Amino acid sequence: MRRREFISLVGGTLAAWPLGAHGQQGERMRLIGVLLPIAKDDPDYQPWITAFTQTLQQLGWADGRNMRMDICWATTDPAEIRRQAAELAALGPDVILAPGASTVGPLTQATRTVPIVFPIIADPVSGGFVDSLARPGGNATGFMLFEYSISGKWLELLKQIAPSVKRVGVLGDPDTPTGPAQFGVIQAVAPLLKVEVSSFNKRDGSEIERVVTAFAQSPNGGLIMTAGGPAFLNRDLIITLAARYKLPAIYFDRLFVAAGGLLSYGPDRIDLYRRAAGYVDRILKGEKPADMPVQAPTKYQLVINLNTAKALGLDVPVHLQQIADEVTE
Repeated sequence: MRRREFISLVGGTLAAWPLGAHGQQGERMRLIGVLLPIAKDDPDYQPWITAFTQTLQQLGWADGRNMRMDICWATTDPAEIRRQAAELAALGPDVILAPGASTVGPLTQATRTVPIVFPIIADPVSGGFVDSLARPGGNATGFMLFEYSISGKWLELLKQIAPSVKRVGVLGDPDTPTGPAQFGVIQAVAPLLKVEVSSFNKRDGSEIERVVTAFAQSPNGGLIMTAGGPAFLNRDLIITLAARYKLPAIYFDRLFVAAGGLLSYGPDRIDLYRRAAGYVDRILKGEKPADMPVQAPTKYQLVINLNTAKALGLDVPVHLQQIADEVTE
């Protein structure tokens, strides 16, 4: 079954839009495509897509008046993503929103002319999606998920909340080209914090469970979960393993803390999707992706789960609670 739907953005704000907004009578109807690497109506994506569509509303783009939005829920299957990417590109939309390399890759293979905006991506240069951050040069541009320096911050925060940690396993995605660079930053910081680090790049749940179980056999261990598809797909398993083996763990996204993880530090994804809507607006007004620089996040969130800390026997330092953007209990 084709996982695609047209959504309506018309709401109570319609009457409040200025007369000079987009969509005056006679304006050409625009088509905005969205390709998502997840099953239909995935709850994690709802706040992000909502932020994107609401920002478009604020910029004057209304479904049925001056634009249509075609959302493709392509699942996590690479073959299905490739199929829907080709299908969406063939429609010739004015612009496509696509998060991550798993969707941007197939789209850039399917079209070199349709503009593509990525709200998040690890490293678009090493992925071959842009020529450079300042001058993308092709039909894709958008926003990076993080800067490499954040990797060192993960280790620092983990050591602050769990001072007894002496060994850290870094769980990564073997398909993410930024993995070695992220681990390199962690390695550089590790001696200063007197921590030994090991890298585990695993793709599926059984591999992750095997390496975490083996790692947990020695004392004073902790985990860092770096960004990547396997992390999201195996989120519950990773959180369960960390709890089972009493491993303090830090994650790259607040969704892990909401599901029971200890703490996270990462970009505000809602903000990135809002900024992506701004790029879509600029493209619809005539700007070219080739000339629009890829930007880094400007807002980061520190989130702490006090209940999980208590279960691990950790006393969360007061200063961490004070600087946290969100503390859950």
